[in-house]
Amino acid sequence: MNIEPYHMDARLTAGLVDLIEFCQNDEAHLGIKMIEQSDVFEIEHHYQENGGNFWIALDGDKVVGSIGLLKVGQQTAVLKKLFTYPEYRGEPHRLGRKLFQTLLTYAQAQPDIDRLVLDTPMGEHRSHFFYEKQGFKRISREKLTVDYEFPDRDSLIYEREL
Repeated sequence: MNIEPYHMDARLTAGLVDLIEFCQNDEAHLGIKMIEQSDVFEIEHHYQENGGNFWIALDGDKVVGSIGLLKVGQQTAVLKKLFTYPEYRGEPHRLGRKLFQTLLTYAQAQPDIDRLVLDTPMGEHRSHFFYEKQGFKRISREKLTVDYEFPDRDSLIYEREL
């Protein structure tokens, strides 16, 4: 398995769309359409040109995981699109943790980022546990001092200082 920065490639994008649709809709039953997530089709512009980044995990040539870092506002970046197929969660792969560590290492090397925020659907208790284990604390929406789009309006908001 290999984690690498995203680069424009139609097959990678198609694999990423499959992964996101599986995790959001088949598994979590959120009913979020890809039309609501145009960032997936503009990764280089949306994430990478602004000083953030986006990584994919490949098992052979299959996209099996993803994570993005979107820079927004002063000193703040958003963790976005952390997805893995179920068979890559936990032992022996721990892909979510590896993807998060990749993002964290990158973020900590950026002098203009000192806080990460994220949104996660209210019903995704496994995700809440994961983020809390990684040092994130739940905050109210009023404490979210930056504005960014997230398709699930029933999301919980978390933050973590770097």
